[in-house]
Amino acid sequence: MTVTGGSCTAARMAALLAATLALISGCLLATGCSTAGALAAGNARVVRVAAAENFWGSLAAQVGGSHARVTSIIANPNTDPHSYEPTAADARAVASAQLAIVNGVGYDPWMSRLLAADEGEHISVLNVGAALGVPADGNPHRWYNPADVRAVVGRLTAGLSKADPRDRGYFARRAARLMKVGFRRYHALIGMIRNRYAGTPVGASESIFEMLAPSLGLRLITPASFLKAITEGTEVSAADKRTIDAQISGHRIKIYVYNSQNVTPDVQAQLSAARAARIPVASITETMTPPTTSYQAWQVRQLRGIAAALAAAEGH
Repeated sequence: MTVTGGSCTAARMAALLAATLALISGCLLATGCSTAGALAAGNARVVRVAAAENFWGSLAAQVGGSHARVTSIIANPNTDPHSYEPTAADARAVASAQLAIVNGVGYDPWMSRLLAADEGEHISVLNVGAALGVPADGNPHRWYNPADVRAVVGRLTAGLSKADPRDRGYFARRAARLMKVGFRRYHALIGMIRNRYAGTPVGASESIFEMLAPSLGLRLITPASFLKAITEGTEVSAADKRTIDAQISGHRIKIYVYNSQNVTPDVQAQLSAARAARIPVASITETMTPPTTSYQAWQVRQLRGIAAALAAAEGH
């Protein structure tokens, strides 16, 4: 250590220390700083995740556990994911993420705008539709397909492990437990409905149920064009309405399943007709209800409602 110019050297060291402290302080205040995430978590390895929708966010949080901090942008059950306009807070959440989860298939195009600013520099993106090989005009509601959900859990595990390689074993164990224990009741209800009611003809209000009905072994006979029109908010054909009216009045369907978050006049008319014909109805929702629940608890509650409606139909 040199003595010459000691006072000058000491001054420069003091200035360097002050600058370093200022940098750390600024980093802690900045949303996108990786050091802030580490210090806030007590130096734990925490992957920052931004999920476009809370159903995917719920699964990411369950796989990630204490090594993930998940922000779900669409969490309000009254929000339409198709037409959502992101806020500045949403942009900050995505900008600071290490892993972003996008449904894709045209369901959440606004998410692409938020990700565009990153230009692929530090955010890994899990596009569910692309990962599952869903065509551009395919059904986007993959969270209602049990096989797709299982595949997404695997993709989430891989994505979290890539962001935090040291905890890949932790993520793998949590994913395995989720599928074996967390989803036990969910899978049991699916199996029970399939074993007891396979082949039962049913009606539905929109294309969400197209994803679930095959796994339940139910025969969905509502015209696919009607299901798509209600989902996309386009005009329903008179022919489709006549077909469904005949299915209800002729008791060709045993139950009617509708999305309670999207009851259009046409759907309301069908609900009224089904109830008048004493055809049991069951409701499902597009997004998690309540938003604080878990993916599987939400699905189990809905499956119980479908099973109850089928049992009531069987008793008629």
